Amino acid sequence: MCLIVFAWHVVPGVPVIAAANRDEFYDRPALPAAPWPEQPHVIAGRDLRGGGSWMGVSLTGANGPRFAALTNIRSPSERQLDAPSRGALVADFLAGDIDAADYIAALAAQPDRYNGYNLVLGDGEALYWYSNRGQQDPRNGQPLERGRIYGISNGLLDAPWPKVLRTKAQFASLLCQGAPEDAYFEMLADTTRAPDLRLPETGVPLEVERMLSSVCIESAEYGTRTSTVVKLYRNAAPELHERVVVPGEQFVV
Repeated sequence: MCLIVFAWHVVPGVPVIAAANRDEFYDRPALPAAPWPEQPHVIAGRDLRGGGSWMGVSLTGANGPRFAALTNIRSPSERQLDAPSRGALVADFLAGDIDAADYIAALAAQPDRYNGYNLVLGDGEALYWYSNRGQQDPRNGQPLERGRIYGISNGLLDAPWPKVLRTKAQFASLLCQGAPEDAYFEMLADTTRAPDLRLPETGVPLEVERMLSSVCIESAEYGTRTSTVVKLYRNAAPELHERVVVPGEQFVV
């Protein structure tokens, strides 16, 4: 997952509303979001190379259904080629029953095991952001403040990247309007690139930085593979709706 915006206790009765795009190389095999045969309480996509996931929900938990999502931190100079797949961080939380705070504490004890990542996880009672590169942010690993909208791409939480700022603003507007689900997918389909003067510097060439600056990424080998909208309700089963992105087109439902 390379862009996620989420509302935490903003809409009454819906503690978590999240909209996200997963960006990946087109040749990396994956399964679409569905209940996992060996763990049917987990509903998530699955990376067939690493075995993990990037976003999903679990139907069970001490405080009701649980949610987890992951983005990678873009830092080519720090990349470890032998590090384990970060997708396991989502899969293990959703499949297990460990409390979110304890799960984060275990991860914080070994921050260098994985390449850089952001992890959002929790349930209707507590939601956390943890990054193994976010030690200087006081929110890291702590319960997030309720009544707010957050955004993450391949930097830290709420880093002011153009697509994070733009999508958070659009997301807030859609929530205020009570917009239909299709409007969220339309937001996630935006291929507009940011002006050069507003691009972050993440250690990749300028042309790559331009390509990666759009909400929905399109290129010959890499781009947005799926768009997902998740809702965790207070008194109902969670919803996860995913659409597969076809380059040059809109979606395959």
